[in-house]
Amino acid sequence: MKNLFRILLLSLSLTAVSAFAQQPDQQRLDDEQTPSDLMEIRALKNMGLNVTYNNTVWLLTNGHDKFEDLFKYVGKAKNFIHMEYFNYRNDSINSILVHLLHQKVKEGVEVRVMYDAFGNSSNNQPFSRAKHDSICNLGIRLEKFDPLNFPWLNHIYPRDHRKIVVIDGEVAYTGGMNVADYYIEGLEGIGPWRDMHMHIEGPAVDDIHKIFIKMWAKQTGELLTGVRYQPPCEGKGNVRMAVIDREPNVTNESIRKLYCTMLDNAQRNVKIISPYFMPTSSVQKAIKRAVKRGVDVQIMISEKSDVPMTPHVVHFWGRKMAKIGAKVYMYQAGFHHTKIMTVDDSFCTIGSSNLDARSLRYDYEINTAVFNKDITMQLVNMFEKDKEQSLLLDDAKWERKSAWHKFVGWFGHLLTPVM
Repeated sequence: MKNLFRILLLSLSLTAVSAFAQQPDQQRLDDEQTPSDLMEIRALKNMGLNVTYNNTVWLLTNGHDKFEDLFKYVGKAKNFIHMEYFNYRNDSINSILVHLLHQKVKEGVEVRVMYDAFGNSSNNQPFSRAKHDSICNLGIRLEKFDPLNFPWLNHIYPRDHRKIVVIDGEVAYTGGMNVADYYIEGLEGIGPWRDMHMHIEGPAVDDIHKIFIKMWAKQTGELLTGVRYQPPCEGKGNVRMAVIDREPNVTNESIRKLYCTMLDNAQRNVKIISPYFMPTSSVQKAIKRAVKRGVDVQIMISEKSDVPMTPHVVHFWGRKMAKIGAKVYMYQAGFHHTKIMTVDDSFCTIGSSNLDARSLRYDYEINTAVFNKDITMQLVNMFEKDKEQSLLLDDAKWERKSAWHKFVGWFGHLLTPVM
């Protein structure tokens, strides 16, 4: 009886040890989380979002790094390359990309690219119909989302503002960068164009790919089904993340809720970089609540912009946030097109969505919520470094603006609900 008891006790002990040794990464990651992280994860799950584990993420903090990395992995593609961009500009960086995609087509790789018709027409080097057709003749499936036809006004909203690349279902890219030379060369009169992108591997790739697949079917009617387009991807990294999709009339409030819950769950600090900072009422209120709780809210906007009138409206909103207690910095060394928020130096969001009505109420967008301190601290450190090239928007700075620019900012802010 004693021997049987010892065997049973040993068996139970071994089972417990095995279970502990093989416990899922979720438990290990939960032990590393802060209260604000855990509350945000709970909020995302309550929104019906999928939080995945074991992802690998690295940040691409400039155009050179983004395109170098993208071209490298395009070259490795074996099955398919899927791309979805708002602004797919007809310039030299795109010529290189098209050449690479053509080479992959000749190797038997399926290539599908979709770009937004408004995004194309709004840049100063758009695709002509002849150029579009010439790319299609290379075997690249090139599609224009929602072509602009008469009466053009009915095509203003919504637009596809996402930036997505998926390669073989194993690697994905998303963030704030389109396909254009100015991410490397900058723009005349503005200077360097700062932006952020992400290289992602792991189960989150499938969540991103499903967004592309749905959008492709919506535009073309082609259904991309089967394991070829959704291969299993378990992942080997240590990044927990969620993919937040905004689809008009389906998930209207998803990204607004993301920003608001992040602000509401912040306990110590929040850092925001937004190029077109014209927050909707819900985001304004969330910022005010955070400041009132004693959270150190810092916001970085740009002195310059690529859109006329926008700088003055953004500065007006920055002034309003400064008056309620946020610290607002005006970046001087070019245009900061980055779209990020960090919370408590612990988790962050990176994506395509601006903090304006167009992104939060109308357009197709994609953001990620990343629960990883190393990734988040890279953004925090970038923010702190960029503050050295920024000016604090205080009373003295505001008063130096001309009466005309103040008026333009005030008048423009009245249009915030539709900008």
